[in-house]
Amino acid sequence: MEPQQNIVGGELEICSLDPLTGFYRDGYANTGPEDLGSHTVCTVVSAEFLAHQKRVGNDLSTPVPEYGFPGLKPGDRWAVCAGRWQQAINDGVPTGVVLAATNEAAAPYVSIEALLANSMDVPSDPSSLL
Repeated sequence: MEPQQNIVGGELEICSLDPLTGFYRDGYANTGPEDLGSHTVCTVVSAEFLAHQKRVGNDLSTPVPEYGFPGLKPGDRWAVCAGRWQQAINDGVPTGVVLAATNEAAAPYVSIEALLANSMDVPSDPSSLL
């Protein structure tokens, strides 16, 4: 796969290797024609975001071993569907994003202003996200 660009115009950086994220499970928020959900926003999930996603039918906290999904905990980075991230913003449940690891392909689905307002890296103490 050719290197893809991030939302701020540079080469897309790794979102997470532990847990291993991405539509292609390559650690990046890479996308392609098979990625109908546009898993392009690299988030730093909070407890509130995880609870919101579960409420709207996108359970990201429960492990699904048969798909190699460990379940997420606050502070994890994860490439989420751009529409799901924007839905959380619209519902008043923002969660952080890593701009350098967020794919430019998210732009049609999300508010650039919201991305900028929620940009962050994982804090040294992820318990602050609880």
